[in-house]
Amino acid sequence: MNLNKAELQRELIYKTSRSGGKGGQNVNKVSTKVELLFPVNDSPLFNEDEKQLINEKLQSRFNKDGFIQVICDEERSQLLNKEIALNRLLQLLTNALRKPKARKPTKISKAAKQARLDNKKAQSTKKAGRRQSFDFN
Repeated sequence: MNLNKAELQRELIYKTSRSGGKGGQNVNKVSTKVELLFPVNDSPLFNEDEKQLINEKLQSRFNKDGFIQVICDEERSQLLNKEIALNRLLQLLTNALRKPKARKPTKISKAAKQARLDNKKAQSTKKAGRRQSFDFN
């Protein structure tokens, strides 16, 4: 599934607050910290199977209200923090919806088995030659 930023942004809920960290006095007066909330279960962007997959894979990202929560307070600008949070959410959702390729079981070839056994035999004879015999006749 190809997620569109514009469609996703229509369903997002942003909360802003004052941020700690770098910024000097700016931190004390400007709300730059962004908390992004996304209601997956109410979203028409995903079908039921995709919602189920997202709920399973992103279980630790859900808050008590059932929203996916992404928090960003890295930058001094609220706009940049919103952009970073949105990109993180997009990355989370695309990773959650990606299905891993099924592993095709393969057999070890006869030649590879024979090569392994030949190597073991060579090691065995090499070590056997190092043994000292204590025959006192």
